[in-house]
Amino acid sequence: MLYDRLADLPIDLEHYRLERRETQVSSEFARVTTLVVMEGAGHTGVGEDVTYTAGDHDGFPADLPLAGRRSLDELSQLIDPHDLFPGTPPEMDASRDYRRWAFESAALDLGLQQAARSLADAAGREARPVRFVLSTRGEIAPWLEFDPRLEFKLDPEPTWEEPLIETLAASGRVRVLDFKAYYTGTPVDVAPDPVLYRMLAERFPDAVIEDAALDGECREALSSALDRLSFDAPIHSLADVDALPVDPRWMNIKPSRFGSVRRLLECIEACEQRGIRMYGGGQFELDRGRSQIQTLASVFYPDTPNDVAPSDYNLGVPREDLPRSPLPASTAVGFG
Repeated sequence: MLYDRLADLPIDLEHYRLERRETQVSSEFARVTTLVVMEGAGHTGVGEDVTYTAGDHDGFPADLPLAGRRSLDELSQLIDPHDLFPGTPPEMDASRDYRRWAFESAALDLGLQQAARSLADAAGREARPVRFVLSTRGEIAPWLEFDPRLEFKLDPEPTWEEPLIETLAASGRVRVLDFKAYYTGTPVDVAPDPVLYRMLAERFPDAVIEDAALDGECREALSSALDRLSFDAPIHSLADVDALPVDPRWMNIKPSRFGSVRRLLECIEACEQRGIRMYGGGQFELDRGRSQIQTLASVFYPDTPNDVAPSDYNLGVPREDLPRSPLPASTAVGFG
């Protein structure tokens, strides 16, 4: 198994500490993440908790008894019995996986640093340059003027009118349409619409269709595009892939959704064996988590429409100094 290549990675953990990251996205939304910084034997490993609710970052456990010398798998098992949200449960249950991933990715980073190995080396793979797309809700014209080769992942909305659809389709640069049908109670919820589904599937015949509802008329509306369906929000384990109502040919891999390194690599390996094409997805990371999703893409799925653009793209303003796709192969020691 792929995980077996990393399970025995030795980790000498002396202590960990927490660092908070925050940026004011708008007057209504401050993005907050928390870094888990593990230190030992003169090295540092970092993981990032991407929990979206700012208040859920308060009361972050800062004194779990994790110190010692053990393998990555043993450290993961040591974390298992601990409640990472002591006292008050998180607003979103998915946040439990996000926090667990912060500890697991920090441990993986520390172990690789101490072993002086890259993720590609430890996994027995070759790191390659990473093709990335830009996920945006803004105008794409300024971005195409900045880089005519730039590709896009877009979130269709019921307010899309014919002139906009025609412009987007004519650009030939839209690679993924994310219908966000599996989000509830968030600012990005979009109600399933079979009319919109059918129309956009026809107008963008080569685009991957992500997180579309498949109940009743919606499934019929996408009957000609079943080989382009992809899933993101419902996927936290291989068991979730197996429970899907269709056999997918695409999958958006967001490591923080899986919680543990074992569950992440188990799903990646199964997708490879089943011929499911993968691409990376982001969670508005503010720090190390961003380079870690780029590293995973470089090692496991570099050639697909990865939603892992450098964080400066999130500022929404094209600048000449922005990195272009593809990003260099991730060969550095450590994880990200």
